[in-house]
Amino acid sequence: MKKLFFILIFLSAAMFVSAQEEFKPLFKIPSIVVTDIDGNKINTAELTNNGKPFIISFWATWCKPCVKELTTIADVYQDWQDETGVKLIAVSVDNSRSVAQVKPMVNGKNWEYQVLLDVNNELKHAMNVNAVPHTFLVNGKGEVVWQHTSFSEGAELELISLVKELEKAESSSK
Repeated sequence: MKKLFFILIFLSAAMFVSAQEEFKPLFKIPSIVVTDIDGNKINTAELTNNGKPFIISFWATWCKPCVKELTTIADVYQDWQDETGVKLIAVSVDNSRSVAQVKPMVNGKNWEYQVLLDVNNELKHAMNVNAVPHTFLVNGKGEVVWQHTSFSEGAELELISLVKELEKAESSSK
C-alpha cells in the first residue's frame, strides 16, 4: 500500500513538472505601439487578460487560412470565454493598401475579438512572425508559452485544450 502511495505521489509530481516545462516562457510580449481598428494607440507590452491566458493570432485579409482560422474560432469563442475566460487578440498585418479592408471584414464576420493593426509590421518582426496565420498562447504574466503557424481543421481544439492546461498549471502554481 505504501508503494502505491509513493507511486501516485511520484506520478502527480511528474505530471506537475511536465505541465510546468510544457509552458516554459519563450519570451515576453515586446513593447510596440500599434492601433486598434478604431484608431486608438495600444502598447502591446500592456496587453492583458486580467491575469488569465490569452491568444494572439497574426492574420491578414488576403490570407485564406487566417480567415478560416478566425472564423472557425468565432463559432466557439463565446463557449471558450464562458469556460476559461480566454481572450483572443487578432493582429492584422495588412499593409497600408489593404488595411482599409480589415474593419469591414471583422464587422461582416461578426468577430468579437480585439483587433490590432500592425501596418508597419513592427510587432510581426519583433515576435519573429514569418508567415501567417501565426498563433501565440500567452500566460497571465504576458509571456509567450506556445506558438504555432498555419491552420488546419481541428487545430482550434488543440488550442483550447492548451488554454485549459495552461490555466490549470497557472492556478496550481499560485
